[in-house]
Amino acid sequence: MTSRTSWRAKLEKPIEARVVAVPPKMRKRYGNGTMLIPRPLDVDTLIRKVPRGSLVTVAEIRRRLAQDYHADVTCPLVTGILVRIAAEAAHEDIQMRRRPVTPFWRIVRDDGSLNPKFPGGVEMQEEMLSSEGHRVVSTRAGKSRVAGFEQHLVSLASN
Repeated sequence: MTSRTSWRAKLEKPIEARVVAVPPKMRKRYGNGTMLIPRPLDVDTLIRKVPRGSLVTVAEIRRRLAQDYHADVTCPLVTGILVRIAAEAAHEDIQMRRRPVTPFWRIVRDDGSLNPKFPGGVEMQEEMLSSEGHRVVSTRAGKSRVAGFEQHLVSLASN
């Protein structure tokens, strides 16, 4: 008998955030400063701050996390993994009819395109965004993208 850890358990795992020196292999891109390795719940908390009808990018989430922890940058790989964990935990919540749900569908890529790795794929994200008044269009490259997404991006500025 095998037991799979739920996404919610992964999200709520008591992990501490760490600020470390930027790894040598990443210094060419990010410099010699400090890098935040964030906590799953920090990422989830920021996603929950994105209001209905608004959008956010992972880059903005990373910027805000670095600011909160006084780091120069936030690890893009770890942040991407944690966004996925938050999305999957929210999808579990939807299936179990728990509320409120972390609105992961409001996260778009820097070019406004949708994320095929989110639960339900691009189709579910498009459906959720459409229900909030966004129009999703197909690009020449075959990607789905929010039309005029720039007008709906929010800043997660600290209070």
